[in-house]
Amino acid sequence: MDKYKRLASNTVIFAIGTFSSKFLVFLLMPLYTWALSPAEYSVTDLIVQCGNLLLPLVTLGIVNAIIRFGLDKSVRKSEVLTNGFLTLFIGFILLLCFAPLISMVKTIAGHTLLVYIFILTSSLRSICSQFVRARGLVKLFAFDGILSTITTILFNILFLVVFKFGVIGYIMAIVCSDLLSSVFLFFIASLWRYVNFKHINLPLWKEMILYSLPLIPNMLCWWITNVSDRFIVSYMLGNEANGLYAVSYKLPTIISVCSSIFISAWQISAITEEKGRNRFFSKIFKSYSALIFMAGAALIPFSKLAVILLAQDSYYGAWAYIPFLVLATVFNCFGAFAGSVYTVEKKSIFSFLTISVGAVINVVLNLILIPVWGVNGAAFATFFCYFVVFILRVITARKFIKMRVYPMRTTINTVILLIQSLVMIFEVPGWMFIEAVLVIGLLIFNLKPIIQILLTILKRKKR
Repeated sequence: MDKYKRLASNTVIFAIGTFSSKFLVFLLMPLYTWALSPAEYSVTDLIVQCGNLLLPLVTLGIVNAIIRFGLDKSVRKSEVLTNGFLTLFIGFILLLCFAPLISMVKTIAGHTLLVYIFILTSSLRSICSQFVRARGLVKLFAFDGILSTITTILFNILFLVVFKFGVIGYIMAIVCSDLLSSVFLFFIASLWRYVNFKHINLPLWKEMILYSLPLIPNMLCWWITNVSDRFIVSYMLGNEANGLYAVSYKLPTIISVCSSIFISAWQISAITEEKGRNRFFSKIFKSYSALIFMAGAALIPFSKLAVILLAQDSYYGAWAYIPFLVLATVFNCFGAFAGSVYTVEKKSIFSFLTISVGAVINVVLNLILIPVWGVNGAAFATFFCYFVVFILRVITARKFIKMRVYPMRTTINTVILLIQSLVMIFEVPGWMFIEAVLVIGLLIFNLKPIIQILLTILKRKKR
């Protein structure tokens, strides 16, 4: 199968399975904002983010190695999965020793057990699902995504509406869904046949760990970049403000969801397609960036409407933080694409170095801008740090793959989005007309790369 066709096919399959589960956040947003106050929603968000912080530490980032080494034809897949489970079990046992320390964290006080259960079930599901993807069972991976969506909705209704468990119900719905997903994949994909602790390949385990270790600080820095602003906002401005900020993240999630679907398929193509990589990367990035910019431009004008439709009246103020977060998400997506070069070349250290710079910038700007601009200071800090990370990754990635990023096109698109954001935030007179003109202009400007890639795929299908 042609590499463009294969990429398109895998993207469609991942979209079917991932779209529903990722967009679950929008389906359930009215339920969450009805069942939880802004302060309670802030607590649930901080619990989940604390769990996400500990996940790479517990697993030593082994999930990244599972997909990378699982796609390597020279490695036995059974040894990859066994090493993955072994790493998780050892890491989780060690984590239990730190329970007293974790319980001292003020923002999650009283919920330590929930954090532990969340980490275990989330890790199990990640290992199982990524191994299924590495085996090429993309349709099963997609079906599991749909199944996970259904179970999460049912558990949320049960725990938040029927039993009214509040914060505990929110977390338990995620935990139960992840656990069912893990069990489903373990038996349906016969993963038990790939687990054998009697014959552990220690050299491979060492190689996997060495690949994953640089990604641990990388993931921690991503966490700092993504989440530190929420803790700082909560500390400086209170849980109410952070609750609004957490809700404002949801609309930009549309872009990151679509991007993550594509990146899941792209990782497979980037690793397995070896011929003409420079041109392949450049051509795909041009079309990918055009789509992401178009999505960002289309979302910004709907900031107010989205909050009205998705949340209760008490959350309405969240709309003002969405424009800068859309910009942040756009460059986060670009950074992820550029980072795929490191995955192909197994140069994970560069992922850490680039995002660590972004993390430092993000924290410093948060401390400077939040007291001055309030919550929007945090949103702008997030945008700027992702912009810097993207630039650094483009520069360093070219040492391995000569990928073109079309600086003039990228600059024009960025300026248009920035103008859109300022017009929206300050509610400039006639802002609706200005936004419409800017959106149409950006869509026209980016239409050609989309048409070109579609024609490429269609022509190759005819062959």
